[in-house]
Amino acid sequence: MAFPDFFAEVPALRLHDGLAELLGASNDGMIEYHYADAVRLAGHSCPTVAGGWLSARAALRHLYPDSVPERGGISVYLDDAEDAGVTGVIGQVVTLITGAAASNGFHGLGGRHVRSHLLHYAQGDVAGVRFRRNDNGAEVEIEIDASPVPGDPMMRPLMQLAVTGQADAAQRREFGRLWQDRVRRMLLVHADDPAVVKVRALA
Repeated sequence: MAFPDFFAEVPALRLHDGLAELLGASNDGMIEYHYADAVRLAGHSCPTVAGGWLSARAALRHLYPDSVPERGGISVYLDDAEDAGVTGVIGQVVTLITGAAASNGFHGLGGRHVRSHLLHYAQGDVAGVRFRRNDNGAEVEIEIDASPVPGDPMMRPLMQLAVTGQADAAQRREFGRLWQDRVRRMLLVHADDPAVVKVRALA
């Protein structure tokens, strides 16, 4: 599978995972996650997947400004139900990076390394995604607004052709190229743009 070249340009997220260290999956517990990992999980690359990635990135930078983030040490809260809109996709990307899982997550060993019930849907009072560091209670909400990163005007007519089966091979390729260019700009040009990645400290 050949990914677009820009995937490799997106900085990796490096975390420590005590469970991975304990069980020998990583001898020091250090794990790097790459944007391509999120794409493999979701099966596609889009502004929603990129937004989930940027949300986790911003939260980790805020909650662990001077230390390596601890995977499994964060609770995550989303406003809507997991089957509402793109909420479930965002939740999956955030789970990949933070380890926070819903009721189907790992239940722990001897009361430690619990991942289940760290991901909460349908909270009703969250702007974007709320992340809580469980060891010290620090909280931050990350809201992604992709509107300052508009798509190329040709995307709409090309999408219409593609979804109705009328696009030829060249038109499908061009649609995909334009689609991924918007994702590229979100991840590489606007990753630290406060108009796109809105950070609000809660505690």
